[in-house]
Amino acid sequence: MANFTLGVILGNRDFFPDVLIQEARRDLEKLFSELSITPIWLTPVETRFGSVETWADATRCGELFAQHRSSIDGILVSLPNFGDEKGVADSIRLSELRVPILVQASPDDLDQFGLERRRDAFCGKISVCNNLRQYGFHYSLTRDHTVAISDPRFREDLTQFMSVCRVARGLRRVRVGAIGARPNAFNTTRFSEKLFEASGISVNTMDLSEVFGAAAKINDSDLRVKEHIEQIRAYADSSAAPAESMLRIAKLAIVIDDWMRSLGLAATAIQCWSSLQKNYGVNVCTVMSMMSEQMLPSACEVDIAGVVSMYALQLASTRPSALVDWNNNYGKDPDKCVFFHCGNWARDFLPDIRIGTAPILGTVLGEENTVGALSGRTPAGPVTFGRISTDDLTGRIRAYVGEGMFTDDPLDTFGTKAVVHVERLPKLMQYICRNGFEHHAAMNGSHCAAAVAEALGNYLGWEIYHHASETES
Repeated sequence: MANFTLGVILGNRDFFPDVLIQEARRDLEKLFSELSITPIWLTPVETRFGSVETWADATRCGELFAQHRSSIDGILVSLPNFGDEKGVADSIRLSELRVPILVQASPDDLDQFGLERRRDAFCGKISVCNNLRQYGFHYSLTRDHTVAISDPRFREDLTQFMSVCRVARGLRRVRVGAIGARPNAFNTTRFSEKLFEASGISVNTMDLSEVFGAAAKINDSDLRVKEHIEQIRAYADSSAAPAESMLRIAKLAIVIDDWMRSLGLAATAIQCWSSLQKNYGVNVCTVMSMMSEQMLPSACEVDIAGVVSMYALQLASTRPSALVDWNNNYGKDPDKCVFFHCGNWARDFLPDIRIGTAPILGTVLGEENTVGALSGRTPAGPVTFGRISTDDLTGRIRAYVGEGMFTDDPLDTFGTKAVVHVERLPKLMQYICRNGFEHHAAMNGSHCAAAVAEALGNYLGWEIYHHASETES
């Protein structure tokens, strides 16, 4: 797990036992070490036990956080006792940080209500949250109103909060690339570049003519071409791919990689059908799959909102995402359906990954011009799906997210494919259709919907439907 930096506020009130603060710091240090979290917090030398209570404490804490503003991913407010509501809120205000906040309160024990061990954090948490709201901060809560730092449920809460922070921070400053024009037949991939920009998502563009021109200038004997072909062969079974097609795919990968590096891009959406097949003679699926596997998600048909959806799920789970079609019913089972695409899914989903052709596109474009499409089946396991969409009619960004399971039910077809079970799937389809969402969705081989919903709704302020909880915000 990658290192994560957390600003930590230990709330305190002086008439509660000192040992409670000391124990909390000890337990947090242990948990942070286990989760590879770097804490930024006051030391016992700077304030009483490194806690925050007075205005002077808040000033020191705010200054400390401000010094580490570029590295702090989120803030944990831990209340071993009632805490000081103003000290907590003032610390965050003075830091000028704009990151997610998690509020945790430690529970009292029924047999320890004397002065030596009394906490009252149950009450203090309400006061702290009241002040955070007064100050205009958005914050997250643990599932239980009070939960011990050593409780496995708090460990789960904190782990999910880390995912929330990655999504909120990542989307607020991501740069994505649009390669080619939206295919004329795909109104569904329209999006508002300005709405995304207002949320910190920048879109950079490149015409396919620039791609083809740059690829044509690369010599077949270029060392980078040889290296890319070797990487492709190591990545997937390419025995059915002609040598000429492999050359074209390798050059395509080089041009896209160079362009992304030059602009600092983290994701791409590429026009595939039908310009690439007609004018270049291959599918770009293999290149997109390899980028997604390398945590540089790529979506087809210039679906910028689709690749932003992929990126959000990737940030939450730290695993690759893929773009799918909600494609087919699965027999008469109302809660199962088929996920499908010509073949651009990351290898993470395809243990039997193979490079082949796209038979459907091949019927009109010539199957020999569709080499590069992938084939494979996703095995049983967890899945999170979701879609982000810009709603120009209301000037808002909307999204839905939910979870299900990949199944091993029989499926005899080509391309990249999976059978998915989703509880109350007809209800979800009603929501998608009634609200005009696209037929594309992002998927991820994990369960991370709650974190994505919290980040998009609470911290980015987008309209979010979480299918599991059947709530909208």
